[in-house]
Amino acid sequence: YIYFFSSKENKETFMKNPIKYIRQPKPKPAVPLKIAIVGPPKSGKTTVAKKFASVYGLLRLSMGDAIRLVLNNQPESELALRIKWHLHKGLTVPDELAIQALDVALMNHVCNTTGAVIDGYPVTRKQVNLLESARIIPVKIFELEMDAKEVFRRALLDKESTNRPPYPEHDSSQILAIKNSCYKQHIDAIRTYYKKEHQNWCVIDAFQSKWWIWNKVLQEVQVAVKEIQIYLERIREGKAAGIADLCITPEELQDRLGEFGQYCPVSLAEKGELVDCSVTSSLQFAAEFRGHYYKMASQEELDKFLSRPEVYVPPLAPHPLPPPDMLPKKLTAAEVKALFPVSAEMQGYCPVTYLDGKQRYEALVPGNIEYAAKYQDKVYIFESEEKLLKFMRLPEKYWNLKLPRKLPPIKEPILLTALPLAGYLEQAIATSLVKALNEVGCLKPKFPFLSVKKTALLFVACHLKAHNPRSPEPARQTYRRKLARFVEHCQLVPYLGAAMAGPYREPRRRPPGFDRRLRTFLSLK
Repeated sequence: YIYFFSSKENKETFMKNPIKYIRQPKPKPAVPLKIAIVGPPKSGKTTVAKKFASVYGLLRLSMGDAIRLVLNNQPESELALRIKWHLHKGLTVPDELAIQALDVALMNHVCNTTGAVIDGYPVTRKQVNLLESARIIPVKIFELEMDAKEVFRRALLDKESTNRPPYPEHDSSQILAIKNSCYKQHIDAIRTYYKKEHQNWCVIDAFQSKWWIWNKVLQEVQVAVKEIQIYLERIREGKAAGIADLCITPEELQDRLGEFGQYCPVSLAEKGELVDCSVTSSLQFAAEFRGHYYKMASQEELDKFLSRPEVYVPPLAPHPLPPPDMLPKKLTAAEVKALFPVSAEMQGYCPVTYLDGKQRYEALVPGNIEYAAKYQDKVYIFESEEKLLKFMRLPEKYWNLKLPRKLPPIKEPILLTALPLAGYLEQAIATSLVKALNEVGCLKPKFPFLSVKKTALLFVACHLKAHNPRSPEPARQTYRRKLARFVEHCQLVPYLGAAMAGPYREPRRRPPGFDRRLRTFLSLK
């Protein structure tokens, strides 16, 4: 075999002990990487893209680079001639031709062996659609997030830089404002699309230093590459492999779902539970085995599936998935009402609470129509979301219960004014009263020349008036001022007690405001 080395020193080291370096594990297969970097102007897109090109040999492609590559390398092609026609007329190259140019540029041998980084594209929803139709799907799209204020700050710093090119640049404040406005207008729709369809969108804080941004982007890319390498290796060996970073669309997932649909095969095999994983679109706990996709409930179930997948899928799977008409289905309140005259089973009591409560009288709790499910053409209503999820996992356990003969009395709504005095106080003013009593307990006021009991009663009365939510705002304001004045008078006793301790002092040696407070105190008698 012939071996190549990066330096003379490495070659000499190898010559001394070749067996040591030949016996090391073979490197994983190289994965041609395709990533995209988008962001507002001056956010550092090109800096990151150039770093990937210089360090890892990826081909950096802005849309201008792709068009120039076609014009320079294939000047007589139909695509180049159509692009020239627009440029000679002073027009912008249409997105359709630009995408074709990008597609041609991605056929470059560097892209097929090392990969490419697409700089500053896509920036509109139309461009996203054109990329999809051309099947150009980056493994990761990095959004460098930054506000307009920082854009203009960096533009001013660039203008002061000595490394500016000799030709004029399109970086005036007006042009930057337009560019930034256009970017902000479209980026939300683009982000939403890629998060939903491919789950390959990653937001990076562009306020950080360029080294921090580079390390963060590199870390995300390395994780994605490692996942793809592990996937290729395991699939080649006929094992199950995770599909978290493969940009699989919901339609593709649906087309290749295994025998268990979106239910977790591990939970069904080990616990007999129907865990529906369709509640989340994430493929973090999804795997491929024998050309089919399976979704798991958590990392623990995924690890079990990856280690022994054949145990959880037919023909060795202990429990097959029930037919669709035998699976429980969640219902909204509107769907429950639309099923009228069909009434809820167990007279609307929660079957999960009843069975988990050992079928005691106290466990008969009415369900909430917001948490309903349909199973075997019967409607069940549950006490809470937690109880509904329990039923969805184990419907066979809870569906066929019988109510006891003795049931709790039907709860009829009672008017507040029809309650006895204690009940009326509890339902109407309990909160306000507790607040008033808590405050009087903490403050412990004592009004001059009144008993502690009378002081406390007056304080509570003023507090209730000052914080009565049913009173008009002017009335509450009046009582708040009265309460503040009442508290101020209550503070006279401890103040005078502390200030008057010791021998008599002449007026000029007394604390400021002492005489005024003493007169106020005596006037309250």
